[in-house]
Amino acid sequence: MSSTESPLEGLPIPAHIAIIMDGNGRWAKQRGQPRMAGHRAGTENIRSIVSECNTLGVRYLTIYAFSTENWSRPSLEVQGLMQILGDFIDRETKNLHEQHVRLRHLGRLEGLSPRLRRKVQHAIELTQHNTGLTLAVAFNYGGRADIVDAVRGLVAQGVSLDKIDEQLISDHLYTATMPDPDIVIRTSGERRISNFMIWQAAYSEYWFTPVLWPDFRPEHIHQAIRDYGRRERRFGGLTEQS
Repeated sequence: MSSTESPLEGLPIPAHIAIIMDGNGRWAKQRGQPRMAGHRAGTENIRSIVSECNTLGVRYLTIYAFSTENWSRPSLEVQGLMQILGDFIDRETKNLHEQHVRLRHLGRLEGLSPRLRRKVQHAIELTQHNTGLTLAVAFNYGGRADIVDAVRGLVAQGVSLDKIDEQLISDHLYTATMPDPDIVIRTSGERRISNFMIWQAAYSEYWFTPVLWPDFRPEHIHQAIRDYGRRERRFGGLTEQS
């Protein structure tokens, strides 16, 4: 392969990849380190995956960083995760902006400190006109909460029942204007979706790997895309061969 040839030459590139970044705690435990060391290593790993997806021409990358259920974790771990998000924004926003990456937040801002909210909003506003990859960070996100908030929004607007359909609900989800994910990747060997994009991923392909998130590399993205390229997406329908 030449230096200019894509490692996925000729394969369909998913427009939207969503990743459940799992295994940080186990990664740290294997090394005799505290859980926060795993979370920091996992956050550091985001950089190379974003860069690779941007290079490959992926239009949207969504990463599941903190769920609504994660608030039940020990308070010190929750505080540490909030600190890591703030550090990530401080450290990476300029670099992402230079790569023409646009940042989006999926989830509720309630529960985040005013200082962290300001950082999130600043990063979104700074990058909002960028035309490269859109990096959507699902932080304080839950698939059920997403649907609940969409319905609440429709009720607050006084939308009549006969006007509500699937498209209208989609237009009021956190992911409004984004295409549904083509493929959802989960690391660490777990095979569940954990309340992640349960509306949007209704017809997504799923790809599971035993690799822990801090060890997930661009070549694993390539593997997922190759597997995706061999699948036949039917969206509930049948092909002539079926």
